[in-house]
Amino acid sequence: MFQHCRRWKPLLLSQKTLNLSSYNSMILSRPSFSAVALQDLCTSHLVDPVEEIVEGLKSFGSKDFLNSNHVRTLISCLNNLQVEHILYDLGKAKPDSALFFFDSLRNEYGFHLSRVSQLIVCHIFARKGHLKALRIVLRQILDEEDGGHSSAPSLCNLLWRIFKEWDYNELVWDMLANVYSRLELVDDAFYILGRMKDLKFQPSISTYDSLMYSLKHSNRICDIYEKIKASGVPLSKYTDSIFVDGLCKQFRLREAIEFFWETEGKKIRPSLVSFNSLLSGLCSFGFVDIAKSFFCMMLKFGVIPDEYSYNTLIHGLFELGSVEEALKFYNNMQRHGVEPDVVTYNTIANGFQLLGLVNEAWEIIHMMLMKGLDLDQVTYTILICGHCRKNNIEGGLKLREEMLAKGFKLSIVTYSILLNCLFRSGHFNQAMELLDEMQALGLDPDLITYSTLIYGFCKQGELENAIQLYREMQFKGINTNSFAHNAILCALCRKGLVIEAKACFDTLTENGLATDVISYNIMIDGFAKLGKLNEAMQLYDKIFERGMSPTVVTYNSLINGHCKKGRLVEAERLLQRLLAGGLAPSAITYSTLMDAYSREGKIDDMLQLLNVMKAKAVIPTTITYTIIIKGLCKQRRFQESENFLKEMHDSGLFIDQITYNTLIQGFCEAKDMTRAFHMHNSMQSRNLQPTPVTYNLLISGLCMCGELKEADKLLAALSEQNIRLTKPAYTTLIKAYCVKGNSLNAISLFKTMVDMGYEVSIKDYAAVINRLCKRCLVHEAKMFLSMMLKEGIFPDKDMCSVMISAFSSQGDLCSVSELVAMMEVDINSHFKNYSTSTRQSLEAWSGTHVDLGVVSEATIKYISFHEGEGAILVYLTGWDEIFKLLDKIKGNKLLGNSSKFLVLPLHGSMPTVNQREIFDRPPSSMRKIVLATSSITIDDVVYVIDCGKAKETSYDAFNKLACLLPSWISKASAHPTTAITNLKVTPEKSLKTLSTQSLQECPITFKFSDA
Repeated sequence: MFQHCRRWKPLLLSQKTLNLSSYNSMILSRPSFSAVALQDLCTSHLVDPVEEIVEGLKSFGSKDFLNSNHVRTLISCLNNLQVEHILYDLGKAKPDSALFFFDSLRNEYGFHLSRVSQLIVCHIFARKGHLKALRIVLRQILDEEDGGHSSAPSLCNLLWRIFKEWDYNELVWDMLANVYSRLELVDDAFYILGRMKDLKFQPSISTYDSLMYSLKHSNRICDIYEKIKASGVPLSKYTDSIFVDGLCKQFRLREAIEFFWETEGKKIRPSLVSFNSLLSGLCSFGFVDIAKSFFCMMLKFGVIPDEYSYNTLIHGLFELGSVEEALKFYNNMQRHGVEPDVVTYNTIANGFQLLGLVNEAWEIIHMMLMKGLDLDQVTYTILICGHCRKNNIEGGLKLREEMLAKGFKLSIVTYSILLNCLFRSGHFNQAMELLDEMQALGLDPDLITYSTLIYGFCKQGELENAIQLYREMQFKGINTNSFAHNAILCALCRKGLVIEAKACFDTLTENGLATDVISYNIMIDGFAKLGKLNEAMQLYDKIFERGMSPTVVTYNSLINGHCKKGRLVEAERLLQRLLAGGLAPSAITYSTLMDAYSREGKIDDMLQLLNVMKAKAVIPTTITYTIIIKGLCKQRRFQESENFLKEMHDSGLFIDQITYNTLIQGFCEAKDMTRAFHMHNSMQSRNLQPTPVTYNLLISGLCMCGELKEADKLLAALSEQNIRLTKPAYTTLIKAYCVKGNSLNAISLFKTMVDMGYEVSIKDYAAVINRLCKRCLVHEAKMFLSMMLKEGIFPDKDMCSVMISAFSSQGDLCSVSELVAMMEVDINSHFKNYSTSTRQSLEAWSGTHVDLGVVSEATIKYISFHEGEGAILVYLTGWDEIFKLLDKIKGNKLLGNSSKFLVLPLHGSMPTVNQREIFDRPPSSMRKIVLATSSITIDDVVYVIDCGKAKETSYDAFNKLACLLPSWISKASAHPTTAITNLKVTPEKSLKTLSTQSLQECPITFKFSDA
């Protein structure tokens, strides 16, 4: 065997653990071995570590010799070339010691053995007939070669250069080809077989069988089978079965059956494996009846079916929905002594969950547990899938927790199922957390996971994330499927980004990815919904150019687009094209056209199309009948609409709230509230809960009939029943109150609506204020305006224009001025009937609020430096205004000079002692300034400054309280003679409204002369 050994340059390889402990028992220590003998050997004249180790292993027992400290030191200093020599020398005389030494080097000393050393050991195993161990070592060599991919040429060269003349070399070559085949590295396996042919080495049938099994999905399996027949190698009991299985896997069932009869059928007892292969292939194609025939044939030939046979048929029957027959096979299985295994129960449970029978699936699992079988990863995945199919995400997540608690790891399939369900049910955040968990475990998304994520993101409107995942998918080399890119196209169209969708579609088309009609249908529907019918029709024509055929969905989108544009003639032509193409119109097709006829008022044409639909055996849907009822109600043909409602009941068709609401709306518009409420009661009698829309319609109908009290009662009754309505129910009644001039009820209801948390916009306020202004209810309009401003909502230009017109008609120019300041209003166009001076005054107004402190401060300053001596009395609206002005004066560089100005506040909340100080005359070099809230006679007051506002008693309807609110006073009220008697008043300046820019001008002042 080792007669032609030559020197070689060893190759250093990475370590891979090999446990050959099962062979160590063959290596026994010599009875005469002792520590003294070992000491003699160690102190002998041997200085070559290779020779010393070889002699020691030959002379003494391998285990004790290698465990000595001296030998350990020797081994630690060995290189690969020395190890190869040791294995070579031992292989000739002591092959068992060579194997023990090899195993010790790898497992105890952690030695990195070269490929040559490993191949030496392979030849030793080949000589001893230990094929399993030989396969293990060769597999480890390939693992060290990065999985073995494309490593065959280098290994073949090594075997040729070094081991060409070695005994059992042919067996090593054959086993190497076998290992490559088992790893499905078929190109490397074929390379080995080619070199073996050159060396005239005959591959074994085991290698051929392994290679055929790896090629079961390829046509090359036939070539291998022909080589087997040509080589004359005796077939194994698996060869024909593997070939039958390969033909079935390639969907070549006819050839598989013919081959079976030519080979297995001629045997007295055909192979069970061949029968099982045929059963699997037939069931996967849905030919379960033929599979059952072969099952009976098995029994006829005396072949006893095993678990695989029964499991295959049970699975096939569940796929067809034949539950009872599947369970019958399950019972027969036990009667014939074949005990169901975990796969059997998983198959039945999976069949139940595919049919949506989750409870039945759980019953099977309980039976499985009663049999003492444990749930495996597949079982949990099946149950999770069943819960997710029923949208029971809580149940699915609970099972996931149970899996993790039992130490199971979720597969990428399980994660994909849960992610899909989470996205579908709108649990977006949980889905993202689960995705993070999956990636943290090192599970990379596959095609299904990516497609699920992309679809989920698109459904949530997270288009950017979907596109990012799509690009990541392409970067990783995962071929995208139509499910993924169609989801993106659909999301783009749903957002109205049809141009962007078209660009994406064109790219897919150029790359050959948009190959199905679904992609075209998405784009056609997107263009049709936007009214871009020319683009939609161009894509329709391209379907034919690409050799595809449009579907009913294609025509439905086009018909819908033309109907929305009012192009009924073109829509009818498309229907004719659909029929000419051999397609059957769906209920959607007819319903779309009926809706178009209804909108055009062509009710008779609509009813005629319904008859055509029924004649074509197309069953009308709830939507179809709702469209018909809506069209009839528009023309007040209520009796016919109720007849169709009865027809729906008689046919067993589910009637939803939309259908009832359509009838109720028709009755309300016709002001027939009796029949409207009768329809509402009919809904409830059929256990159909009215929706908020139902009550909105009823309240609106009552308001149209002027029955506001009844509407108010209905609203109150619904509130007592904790039935939450939508905002239109309140706004409708509020508008009705405004029309009737009942502002208090309108304000109260509006406040209720706000308190209930409804989002109120400027449109809601505008609807109320406009109606109040039209009826000259200016005070009430102001109250709503105040409420609006309090909520931080400011009027727009249109609302200001309406209020300006209303306020000006009532002569409320102060309010007009404030509104003018809010918005840029064309004064000349709105107030052309007013005098020039009035219009100029309005134009001079600036700001929504006048800072009374600033005005008063500027006026005091003006009097102090431009007028004569005398005290100044300032009228303000309250203590807050007094306090603010007092701070302003003290902070003024001129007025804050206490040696020249004596500033005294006056308010009822002050002590009497302080109040009396205002009557004391100051020194002649000092001017007294009194800040007060009410009119009072002070002897030395010469100047009076009136801020123009006073607090008046008012009713706050929003808070339902009486309160004092500042309001502008009239010119007559501002005249000082009304406030101070026995004094002659001479106005120095005329009364005028001031802007921010004119604060330095003279404000409202009155000079008093002595009487």
